[in-house]
Amino acid sequence: MNAINQAVKPAAARAPSYYSASLNFETDYPTLQGSVTVDVAIIGGGFTGIATAVELAERGLKVAVVETNKVGWGASGRNGGQVTGSLSGDEAMRKQMRNTLGDDVDDFIWHLRWRGHEIIKHRVAKYGIDCDLKHGHLHTAMKASHMDELKATYDEALRRGMGEDVTLFDAAGVRAQLSSDLYCGALKNTRNMHLHPLNLCIGEAKAAESLGALIFEHSEVLDIVHGPRPAVVTTGGRIEAKQVLLAGDVYHKLERRKLKGLIFPAMGGIVTTAPLGALAKEINPQDLAVYDCRFVLDYYRLTADGRLLFGGGCNYSGRDSRDIAGELRPCIESTFPQLKGVQIDYQWSCAMGIVMNRIPQLGKLSSNVWYCQGYSGHGIATTHIMGEIMAKAITGDLEQYDTFAACKHIKVPLGDQLGNPMLAAGMWYYQMLEKLR
Repeated sequence: MNAINQAVKPAAARAPSYYSASLNFETDYPTLQGSVTVDVAIIGGGFTGIATAVELAERGLKVAVVETNKVGWGASGRNGGQVTGSLSGDEAMRKQMRNTLGDDVDDFIWHLRWRGHEIIKHRVAKYGIDCDLKHGHLHTAMKASHMDELKATYDEALRRGMGEDVTLFDAAGVRAQLSSDLYCGALKNTRNMHLHPLNLCIGEAKAAESLGALIFEHSEVLDIVHGPRPAVVTTGGRIEAKQVLLAGDVYHKLERRKLKGLIFPAMGGIVTTAPLGALAKEINPQDLAVYDCRFVLDYYRLTADGRLLFGGGCNYSGRDSRDIAGELRPCIESTFPQLKGVQIDYQWSCAMGIVMNRIPQLGKLSSNVWYCQGYSGHGIATTHIMGEIMAKAITGDLEQYDTFAACKHIKVPLGDQLGNPMLAAGMWYYQMLEKLR
């Protein structure tokens, strides 16, 4: 037994976000009571857990998802809503995976970049999920060295046959896409997407349920029982399963003996303005999602009702900001001076699971208990990729899983107590390097 010596916390309300205020429908899944028997029990009702549940249910397995709060309550329902081909830790992946993939490593990583897009587009179409899915993204440069990075990405895209999807802009070209003088260039990518993440997550949960999956909310897991027939134990019930997947990312405190010191919380802040009316079309006429090339970047896009949703200023201390709107307003106004004094209707935080080498962590806690976590700020696409990989592994196809599971990760002594200061120091170091480039 791996008992958790803590009092059961009451389920928390959703974040006071634009996403929570614009749900297609609220979830109302039951609390787990009594005993349930399934093929696979999944702990965590965010994108990792729900995406894997859909994959497994489509393969005919009986699945149960158990969530402490609400489906999409954590980072899956609070993020910036951008689905891009950027993989966190791709260089570290390239170094470590070359041992197992050899000369195929570059192709593996390149195709992985876009697999999440394919899964999401297919799922939205197949299950009729209304999540404001749109195409178009700008990766913006703020100085000449950023343009060198974008040119390298552009050249690779051309070599890979993506010429119809990408366009490289100079400063004048960017101003035709955005009403901002902040950037000296940008890479436009029409394969990248943006969407309402909470509506996507809840829509996928509904899809999983339609395929026979059981979903339980307000059901905090207290213990994972290991053995030939593993089980998940909550306050009111128990799920017996053939296999268990721990998919809570940075929000859970389970299995601390094995997982402590591997993943750390970084807090991102996001705000949403009041509806901008005609100004929305003026500042972003192509309705593009945007983020810049800096190590600590700003990211933004328009919502379906014409608000500016703007995030940035990642805090690696693991603590929430006291005034997200106050911190982000100067960034909004420097990007779009015409929005000076704009009303901010919503502000909220998002805890991202950061891994030291930025490679997603896939592994086993015992022969039939798996875990999948650590997307380092690139969660929407990556969780769907990992959901597919984990479903394959659980049903016997271990090829892609083994590639990730073989990667070595840094385990920091004392967990968050030391890991978050290390991340904060690393952030300061890279910010200093960036200023010198």
